[in-house]
Amino acid sequence: MPQQSMHSPIGDLTVTSENGALVALDWGWARDQGSDALLDEAKAQLEAYFDGGRQTFDLPLTPAGTAFQHRVWQLMAAIPCGETRSYGAMAKDLDSAARAVGMACGANPIPVIIPCHRVLAANGMGGYSGEGGLQTKIALLRLEGALL
Repeated sequence: MPQQSMHSPIGDLTVTSENGALVALDWGWARDQGSDALLDEAKAQLEAYFDGGRQTFDLPLTPAGTAFQHRVWQLMAAIPCGETRSYGAMAKDLDSAARAVGMACGANPIPVIIPCHRVLAANGMGGYSGEGGLQTKIALLRLEGALL
């Protein structure tokens, strides 16, 4: 699987593609670097996002997960840049429990692009499984104008 790494305001990131779609975005620098048109485009879109010039991503995604996780990730992807939703509100839409939504958020293999940082607890931030934890979540929400 080809991987390409980049520097970002939230740390080094590595995107991974397989069969013409992104399958992962991980923190850190990959030992082996590869390139293809999709990874080049993903990197360009991420750079534009971090520069404040892009609010949505237009990339083919095939994250590995359960049917329920895919439903949660689709709902997360529909949250507009600069806006947030609560785990509870998403759970209600999915006829599920807030804890199950939180677990699916934590299992998101393509954070930032599938914006799990836009999902908050009813009484505050909630968690964030990416490197840097809540500080990274806060930085992403500030970048998008959701937190001033």
